[in-house]
Amino acid sequence: MRPLFLKYDNYIECRLCPHLCKIAPGKRGICGVRQNTGDSIQLLTYGVISGCSPDPVEKKPLYHFFPGYNILSVGSYGCNMRCDFCQNWNISQKSAGSLKPDTDPGLLADEAASAQNNIGIAFTYNEPVIWFEFVRDTALRVKEKGLFTVMVSNGYVNRDPLNEMLKFIDAFNIDLKAFNEAFYSRLTGAGLEPVKESLKAISKAGRHLEITTLVIPGKNDSVDEMESQAEWIAGELGDETPLHLSRYFPMFKRDDPSTPQETLTRLYEAASKRLKYVYLGNTRGESGQYTLCSKCGTIVTKRSGYSIMLTNLSETGSCKKCGFPVYRYFTLPSREVR
Repeated sequence: MRPLFLKYDNYIECRLCPHLCKIAPGKRGICGVRQNTGDSIQLLTYGVISGCSPDPVEKKPLYHFFPGYNILSVGSYGCNMRCDFCQNWNISQKSAGSLKPDTDPGLLADEAASAQNNIGIAFTYNEPVIWFEFVRDTALRVKEKGLFTVMVSNGYVNRDPLNEMLKFIDAFNIDLKAFNEAFYSRLTGAGLEPVKESLKAISKAGRHLEITTLVIPGKNDSVDEMESQAEWIAGELGDETPLHLSRYFPMFKRDDPSTPQETLTRLYEAASKRLKYVYLGNTRGESGQYTLCSKCGTIVTKRSGYSIMLTNLSETGSCKKCGFPVYRYFTLPSREVR
């Protein structure tokens, strides 16, 4: 892999994400955690964690990656976007400051291996891209133990480091925040096109991919935009790519009202015309929660919150009625299916 930075006379250019921050000595990039030491870029949050907890894998959200299992979730601080609606702003927008390391890759790998009903580790909570060195070192230790790795990310990363991540990350949930450039520019401080390129690279590499869009009233909730987004996903990534439409609640700098259920339903119906697996998140009720076989329509997974019931599935995750392989990542020891 090419170096993550280029050194010039008066600054060092960080090459990790498309911001290409030109950082003066002693200063940090946009993410707040990568600092110019004079000779290189130092990750200030190596081993610094904001949270570490076993979660249902559905909480990431990943509905088609070992459904019903847990995954050890870990995150740090900082982000390379400045979303004014951030749902985790208390850690994503926090400066690294004088935080001290809490753990190391070996300890996290051991914890993941010993956790009950656990498939591996998920890098989440804040933006894992900016934590590249620690994510890499931990993921490699986790995979040595035969476990799986997940990254929950905004996808705003340059191609070379992403290609490196594709070697040690098994599954991604990418936050596609909207499908218009103006939204990204005004509300996130980033751009849409690099995220689209990341999605295509992940799909082409054959890694498991699911997408989440937080629906904000008046910002990215038009049917036309959702139809365009779903058409692009189907054409570029495949119509079996799961899409999660998540309900927005007022947070951080925004006080817009919560997303109406009617809006979620309308966008769910629009996306479902192009995509076979569309789900609703952060909302009550069973609507948009079940997984149906995309070939014959048989219900294969029932969900209520993070509780799930697998039904009408073979031991390999195929529909018992028609034999269609609904889940590619499904089989582990002691799997029980009704």
